[in-house]
Amino acid sequence: MDDKLAPNVFLSGGSAQTIADADRLRYVPDLDVPKVSLLFGNRYEHFEASSETTLVDGREVKVFVWSLRTYVAE
Repeated sequence: MDDKLAPNVFLSGGSAQTIADADRLRYVPDLDVPKVSLLFGNRYEHFEASSETTLVDGREVKVFVWSLRTYVAE
């Protein structure tokens, strides 16, 4: 895997039924952003940056905490 695109964020919180564990590790190009919004099917899951980090497979990643869900308008 290209180390530049390796996961650098862990998405914490939200529903385990709607966000699979495999989807919680992500690559975010700019770690200084206050929020990230990710499309999951017909909805966006929104996460806010925290001051926390966690170790995943020996790699330190920044933690973003779930804040809300919005749905795509038709």
